[in-house]
Amino acid sequence: MYAYAHAYTMTKVISLSEEAYKTLKDLKRRGESFSDVIMRMVKGAGSRPLLDFAGKWAGDDVNEVFEKVLLEREEAQSREL
Repeated sequence: MYAYAHAYTMTKVISLSEEAYKTLKDLKRRGESFSDVIMRMVKGAGSRPLLDFAGKWAGDDVNEVFEKVLLEREEAQSREL
């Protein structure tokens, strides 16, 4: 008696902007699929508590960095409209 189990993955087509595709491609490691990259990023996004980063900032340019982050956020929001 033989039992055959076939596990297959379902494929979905998604649409990405050129910028998102290039970013995803840059994050891709050797031997990784785009799905692997997405899963790695999603799983890693919430894996460390914010307190793990407390006191880690060594720079004295916090205001410049904060302003840059705010500007990038505003630009991203304006592109979404």
